[in-house]
Amino acid sequence: MNTAHAGDTTEDLEARWRTDVLDAHPDVVSVLVGVNDNGRHTFDPAAREISAAEFTANYHRLLAPLAEAGTELILIEPFLVPVRGDITAGIHRDGEAADVIIGEDTRRAWRTGLDPKIRAVRDLAAEYHAELLAADTLFAGLSTSDRPERWSEDGVHPTPAGHRALAEAWLDLVT
Repeated sequence: MNTAHAGDTTEDLEARWRTDVLDAHPDVVSVLVGVNDNGRHTFDPAAREISAAEFTANYHRLLAPLAEAGTELILIEPFLVPVRGDITAGIHRDGEAADVIIGEDTRRAWRTGLDPKIRAVRDLAAEYHAELLAADTLFAGLSTSDRPERWSEDGVHPTPAGHRALAEAWLDLVT
């Protein structure tokens, strides 16, 4: 069962966690969240960046009831593929489509905000005895042997090859 919603933050997950996840009484839960806690404000002036401390507290509230129920946890660290140059990202806001240019400076700021959240996911995986899929590490390594744009055109959303790499890494982790 996939209950993911594109663009979600930890706060968004928390708002629907009971009905979308806990009420299903899952045996295994994989969680990939974090990049939107970090960069949504780039596209939405009303959004704010979630601090690493808030991110960690939100994530704890997601994981605690699952751990208490004995659910197997797989945490996927958020990632930022090191693409280069200016990227045009299409966004939808208030029913309107718009393009936003994301440059190197913006991605450097994203990286600065994302690194503490990646460390938080690693720490949470250890604390909750969860499996950790080190997706940021995975994509950094893949990007040294091939163009980063093969894995993600904008650094955030995987291409089909990026999705395949994540799926293979997930399967390797759990089998």
